[in-house]
Amino acid sequence: MDCSLSPLVPRFLVSEYQYYDFRALDRPLTRNEMAALRSISTRAAITATSFTNHYEWGDLKANPSKLLETYFDAYVYVANWGTREFHIRLPQGSIDYRLLKAMVLGESLRVRKTGTFVIVEFRFESEWDGEDDGTRWMASLMPLRSDLLGGDYRCLYLGWLRSAQDGGLDEDKLEPPVPAGLEELSGPLHALIEFLEIDEDLLEVAAQASKPLTAGASRRELCTWIRRLPEKDKTELLITAAVNQDERWRNDLVRRFRRTNLRQTSDVVAVSERRKVGDLLSAAQTRAKSSTGKLYRRVKKGPSGAA
Repeated sequence: MDCSLSPLVPRFLVSEYQYYDFRALDRPLTRNEMAALRSISTRAAITATSFTNHYEWGDLKANPSKLLETYFDAYVYVANWGTREFHIRLPQGSIDYRLLKAMVLGESLRVRKTGTFVIVEFRFESEWDGEDDGTRWMASLMPLRSDLLGGDYRCLYLGWLRSAQDGGLDEDKLEPPVPAGLEELSGPLHALIEFLEIDEDLLEVAAQASKPLTAGASRRELCTWIRRLPEKDKTELLITAAVNQDERWRNDLVRRFRRTNLRQTSDVVAVSERRKVGDLLSAAQTRAKSSTGKLYRRVKKGPSGAA
């Protein structure tokens, strides 16, 4: 059964529940595209920038991966048997695919190429709490796409960390390059941690090797760099800035500046300093036991401090 989303649907009466949320960010859907989507579902909420629907005792009559590849830039899926997925579509020319692949190991984080795009997929399986209908996740997670376009790969490391937590990685494998700022997480990154249910102790241990975030390029540095660009490149930058209404041109500019000035090399931990999966998991377990012991001793002493 395909029905429009309603907060009045009693969840305890539903034997099967699936929620789909697609968003177009770089450009709006055309009328023909919206009509094609309408042919897939007669009751979905469809706008020029979104396709949302939930299903009970039924399923989406299309391949969600193909819908993402063809029409959309972000996708959230939640099912009441415990599946959660968040996918991001990125233009190939806007991202370092080799660096992405270096960050990706395990079942919780995948990356693939399709046509002119790169797809990043976060996946997670858990017990459904009976409350999560999926509607709150897109707004919280969507800004992570801008992070990736701007060269901030912290969300990828978090996805890898979830794979390590699941126990599906070789304990002798080294962690991927540790990005700066794991102790300075944004709201969307905290949302991803909640979405993937990343262990707090494992996150704290991982963040110990993360450097502080560095300030962005100064106006003076950018001016010096732009003046040295060939006239053809300067003209192209101006045209791109005038034509593109999204932030992609700015992200491309900053990424090119960083690549030229090798700024990213100071933001990751050297290979010789990277830790093994087994060491991270062991340190997280030790931290968890220590925290439990401290809590037990506080409870035993009571509020007055007496035993």
